[in-house]
Amino acid sequence: MLALNFNNEITKLQSVLHNFAYKLTKNSEDTKDLFQETAYRAYVNKDKFREGTNIKAWLFTIMRNIFINNYRKKIKNNTILDSTDNQYYLNSGSVSVVNDANSSIMRDELQDLVDSLDDGIRIPFLMHYYGYKYQEISEQMDLPLGTIKSRIFFARKELKASVKSLYGSSLNRS
Repeated sequence: MLALNFNNEITKLQSVLHNFAYKLTKNSEDTKDLFQETAYRAYVNKDKFREGTNIKAWLFTIMRNIFINNYRKKIKNNTILDSTDNQYYLNSGSVSVVNDANSSIMRDELQDLVDSLDDGIRIPFLMHYYGYKYQEISEQMDLPLGTIKSRIFFARKELKASVKSLYGSSLNRS
């Protein structure tokens, strides 16, 4: 797309993009920032835009993704990290959890339960546990994404059932 046409298309959609940005942010200053970031990324990546596709949807997707990424950064920045001895600040809250040593499942016991799973569900489950994304697991195992998601779901379900059958009576005590 020619640079002039690209600029005209963004200019035509400016009010719609501002409205969408305001709907996401609920703040006029953040709306302006989000629009500017979207326009900047669109200009930088205009060579990736395919002629004949919907530019409005492309811009909305860019804006939505920027908003989500900024939101995640904000949440991550608001996470409290306690580096004091004994994690004093985190543990000083009024909420306490009763931990009955008899009901605790040891790591080795849990590992045995995971090892007892069928390879078809154990391998995707462990990959997900170690931080692989669903798509990465799907590509490495050469299986459809839906299959990977369902196998991880079934692994969790089977582990919950195993834990409940082994420790059910002690887990229900509160």
